[in-house]
Amino acid sequence: MKIARFSHDDAILFGIVDDTDLVVLSGDPLFAGYEPTGDRVPIADAVILAPVIPRSKIVCVGKNYHDHAAEMGGEAPEEPLLFLKPNTSVIGPGDAIVRPAISEQTEYEGELAVVIGKVAKNVSRADALDHVLGYTIANDVTARDLQRKDGQWARAKGFDTFCPLGPTISTDFDPAEATIETRVNGEVRQKAPLSDMIHSVEAIIEHASAVFTLLPGDVILTGTPAGVGEFGAGDTVEVEITGLGILRNTVRDAARAS
Repeated sequence: MKIARFSHDDAILFGIVDDTDLVVLSGDPLFAGYEPTGDRVPIADAVILAPVIPRSKIVCVGKNYHDHAAEMGGEAPEEPLLFLKPNTSVIGPGDAIVRPAISEQTEYEGELAVVIGKVAKNVSRADALDHVLGYTIANDVTARDLQRKDGQWARAKGFDTFCPLGPTISTDFDPAEATIETRVNGEVRQKAPLSDMIHSVEAIIEHASAVFTLLPGDVILTGTPAGVGEFGAGDTVEVEITGLGILRNTVRDAARAS
């Protein structure tokens, strides 16, 4: 099942994707379940939004592919390397990534995203997937020059528009069989099977929930494969994961002070 969050007739709604239609739900399935209202909206008439706006946090994992750890310098960490992005960084499919005026090196990082479905604290690896609502696609946009300058990642990863998510949440997705690919203007820049992740989804949830209480709607970004690189104003960045679709965003520069 694929769940969409969308805008139609000046209302923000949730729906289940059914071929070319959205079966409208009575509320946010995180809290209201999957009760249909009886209405249907053609996908062509809807504006697809970010499938979730985390009420609490976006938990991210750095250097979770060996080749990416090598391209960033150094060995992959023995445990998942955690950092946070603010929920104000989230945008949806088709929205513009805004390159901040204070950065000269803004880069894409295509990633699998996990949406938490129920409260998780000190969850075991064996029980981790019981706390997952589903999966979507993310782009962990990074101001690489600021990341190097600061020595920590909050500013470089946290700008508004630096966490595109979408297009939908899939509740029956299997990462073991999927491949991720990132393209800039149609040119493939990243491609890897998700099975190349060093730390599995289950291991990440176990590790993260020992630190943070994970709340319904929280999102976990699971790391990016090798091939990260720059993009500029006017570019189109696409992240595709087999079974989840394509997350597509344009890019523009922020207005610079005169």
